[in-house]
Amino acid sequence: MGAIKAAIGDTLFTFLWMFCVNTVGAFTSIISSVLHLHDAAGSIGITTVLIAILVFFFNIIAEVMGGASFNPTGNAAFYVAGVGGDSLLSMALRFPAQAIGAVGGVLAISELMPTQYKHTLIGPAVKVDQNTAAVAEGALTFLITFAAMWIMIKGPRSSFAKALLLAISTVTMIVTGSGYTGPSMNPANAFGWAYVYNQHSTWEHFYVYWISPFIGAILAASFFRYLFPLPSPKTKTKGKKAKGKRA
Repeated sequence: MGAIKAAIGDTLFTFLWMFCVNTVGAFTSIISSVLHLHDAAGSIGITTVLIAILVFFFNIIAEVMGGASFNPTGNAAFYVAGVGGDSLLSMALRFPAQAIGAVGGVLAISELMPTQYKHTLIGPAVKVDQNTAAVAEGALTFLITFAAMWIMIKGPRSSFAKALLLAISTVTMIVTGSGYTGPSMNPANAFGWAYVYNQHSTWEHFYVYWISPFIGAILAASFFRYLFPLPSPKTKTKGKKAKGKRA
């Protein structure tokens, strides 16, 4: 029952995320015009702040919803790292739920976005050969996953500081991978756009935007766990006993 509830929550959460995050381009354009910041650095700065604000509020929403997520590779990474409450069953339900939510979010924002800003709605797309794209998407997912895990688990206590660091990391990866795959670093996000373009059932989509990101995320989680091993059950038990004696 818990896994089904998590899947339903992920569908709604991913829908909201995809709808909101795809307004960032339009708002960046509007704010840039108001502030007369038409250079690349100014636009990147505005985009970073907007994403940080989104991440901050969506982290709160995720907690309220009991740990909702919009990225399958994130769930897989935290599972491999031994963090979080997912099981293989819950992930098997949550991944397709996130993909469905992403499709709904993309369709909704595509319909409701004002005509003059529709050009800002750009999904991930392969711009190099398949193998290069797969390596790029996998490498970028490795980097963003490791960064996200460090920020969320080992990073600052401040919620907004975490959100800002996540936003900076995300924008950095997007700029770095813009000439390769978009990039997506999130299979659900890529599926949402691929579905709209009727490219969701191609081998290229599956290879570049599902297989490679999962490999990158799992490797990142394994590396993180190697660098920052979890306390063994015995250590936890000893710690609890020691606290009990001091009390």
